[in-house]
Amino acid sequence: MAQGTVQVTHAGTSRWRRRTGEYPSLAAALEAAADGDVLTVAPGTYRENLVVQRAVTLRGPEGSPGSVRIAPLDGVPLTVRASAVVQDLHVEGQDAAAPALLVEEGAPELTDVRVVTRSAAGIEVRGSARPTVRRCTVDNPAGIGIAVVDGGGGVFEDCEVVAAGQAGVAVRGGAHPRLDRCRVHHASGSGLTATGENSALEAVGCEVYEVRGSGVQITGRATAHLTDCDVHRTTADGVTLDTDAVLTLADCRIHDIPENAVDLRSRSVLTLTRTSVRQFGRNGLSVWDPGTRVDANQCEIFDSTGDYPAVWVSDGATVVLDSCRVHDVPDALFVLDRGSRADVVDSDLSQVRNTAVSVSDGATAQLDDCRIRDAATGAWFRDHGSGGTLNNCTLDGTQTGVIVTKGADPTIERCTVDSPAEAGFYVSAGGRGSFLNCRVRGSGGYGFHVLDGCRTTLRKCRTERCARGGYEFADGGPDAESGVGPVVEDCTSDESAGLRTPTAPPEPTVQTAGQSPGLLGAIPGQRTTEQEPLVAAAQPQPPARTSKAVLGELDALVGLESVKREVRALTDMIEVGRRRQQAGLKAASVKRHLVFTGSPGTGKTTVARLYGEILASLGVLDKGHLVEVSRVDLVGEHIGSTAIRTQEAFERARGGVLFIDEAYALSPEDAGRDFGKEAIDTLVKLMEDHRDAVVVIVAGYTAEMERFLSVNPGVASRFSRTITFSDYGPEELLRIVEQQAEEHEYRLAPGAAEALLKYFTAIPKGPAFGNGRTARQTFEAMVERHASRVAQFDEPSTDDLTLLYAEDLPDLA
Repeated sequence: MAQGTVQVTHAGTSRWRRRTGEYPSLAAALEAAADGDVLTVAPGTYRENLVVQRAVTLRGPEGSPGSVRIAPLDGVPLTVRASAVVQDLHVEGQDAAAPALLVEEGAPELTDVRVVTRSAAGIEVRGSARPTVRRCTVDNPAGIGIAVVDGGGGVFEDCEVVAAGQAGVAVRGGAHPRLDRCRVHHASGSGLTATGENSALEAVGCEVYEVRGSGVQITGRATAHLTDCDVHRTTADGVTLDTDAVLTLADCRIHDIPENAVDLRSRSVLTLTRTSVRQFGRNGLSVWDPGTRVDANQCEIFDSTGDYPAVWVSDGATVVLDSCRVHDVPDALFVLDRGSRADVVDSDLSQVRNTAVSVSDGATAQLDDCRIRDAATGAWFRDHGSGGTLNNCTLDGTQTGVIVTKGADPTIERCTVDSPAEAGFYVSAGGRGSFLNCRVRGSGGYGFHVLDGCRTTLRKCRTERCARGGYEFADGGPDAESGVGPVVEDCTSDESAGLRTPTAPPEPTVQTAGQSPGLLGAIPGQRTTEQEPLVAAAQPQPPARTSKAVLGELDALVGLESVKREVRALTDMIEVGRRRQQAGLKAASVKRHLVFTGSPGTGKTTVARLYGEILASLGVLDKGHLVEVSRVDLVGEHIGSTAIRTQEAFERARGGVLFIDEAYALSPEDAGRDFGKEAIDTLVKLMEDHRDAVVVIVAGYTAEMERFLSVNPGVASRFSRTITFSDYGPEELLRIVEQQAEEHEYRLAPGAAEALLKYFTAIPKGPAFGNGRTARQTFEAMVERHASRVAQFDEPSTDDLTLLYAEDLPDLA
């Protein structure tokens, strides 16, 4: 029989003819048609359940899209079981238990079909069917938009799911469709979902947005490949993988996600290439459980809108970042729990408000050839069992470069820390770590700061231009075990010819070891180091001296005349008040908390130590020891941790003095979400609740301290007075040098004193000027030059060995 055209008029009364002609119903026309026939459907609404079982063409009239409505009262409106062509139809379904358009067999072509329905699924493909679906739309607010199930497949090109009561596109039961340039939005479930073993989904150039679940959800051993796709504006996570799921994202964009941008669990595997993740409310990558793994290459994770780490790795999971960028986030990379691991290669972590890399609870992180910039903390290895390696990395513009605490033991090799505001490398609380061929330049604090007798190893390290000193090793106190402490080999500093680890100081009340000791140790009676250890809590012991003896040491300090008067006036008030109480009289209330203002190196720490000893001798404090802290010791990285740290520091100072150096750092001008204010609030409450247990002294630059006192209304009222430490003049600096020379059995040759006065007058007094520290460093430099000169003498005389000449002065920078 020859191919013909079948025309159908829904309510017509014309006579029935076989094949070519007009039929009273679509079902009759389909029954009469043979393979290759074309059925052109006249406009109208057809309340029929159609089944296409032959390779025919079923279409609406040209030029009238949407004019043919297939809308039965129940059941499946249109079922396709052959390689037919269906185009320009409008399909409507009402059966919540059945799909609106069902493709069961063959390789049909569906073009420009619009499905508006309230069915179980808008379009369902199953079994051996492999349709090609072009420019079709699905609007199904009651069920799934497109379902491909039970081994089904096919290609969907330029299609759109405009609404779905459940998932936008659902793949299960071993199905494997491909989506090209499709859009899925306004779904009440996930945008794209694939589940079940052998189920697979491929999407190219697609967009998923405005969905009330996850943008993409792959579970139960399913796999998916997304290329050049956009996932954004979801209510739940952007991408979710669970239970052995496998997903590849290439050249994709995931953004504007209120929860996790990508969340993986239960042995799932994700590969990302050239993909960007931005504007996420929780984690950019959240990776959990043993066997779960992410491999990211040339990806960018940035612009967090929440307070969570950009990359979170826990419970034994693994993340690999290769040539990636993570920036503008609260924290960049958190690795937690034994078995968890992060490998980061040739990547940039920058603009990090808190910690760039945090490793805890036995986890491991390895960074090779990475760059960390503009972070509060570059890398923090937090506790026992936590470790890994930083190899050939640079850390620039951090508050602290690397922190190692509580038994953590990383290896840091060939790394450079530039311009940290505080320490370059900071080790405390039993932290360990090996630092090999590392460098610190331009630190606002120490280069390497090792506390508590930590068994840290430093080999072939170097420091340059560190404001407090290149190396600081605070001992573990009188109870420290023998042999405990850092191992230092072949380390150098631009401040001295060599480096040696200082022994425990003879005074038990505080550990205030200064800069790199160079050729000389600390000078008793003239302790001018100002910004000293980040934490330096000594073993408290009862004072051995009377208040008069301690005041005598205070009077022996060079300069500080106004400071001495203030301290003596306070001491007199406290002493007379004590005697009035003993006589049964009322004593004036004296607020003992103080504010010290002034430049670095003016003796603030030294006076705080003596003040505590005086109060202990008068019976005001039980112990009088000094606990020195700064921002890094008080401010945590997460909500609640700051209060805990502040309470711990306060408790260590119980019975003595809590000295907060650079206290203004707790209230930065651009505070925003900074946790420094929490430290201040906690401190104010503790000072009120335990007013007689601890004396608090806050110290820093004058202008900055004024701002600090204005931040919290309760702060200023807690401090009785402000004591200003003026800069030393040239004559006072000369006296310090003379005092040090006498202590170490040197003398100034004729003309040397005059040369020193000229030197101290001419030396730049910028922000890095260290006052008393500068005098000490000048003296050490003179001793080094003297040694170089006298070493050439065959038989030097006593004068040769003791006289320092003007020519021994260092050159002005």
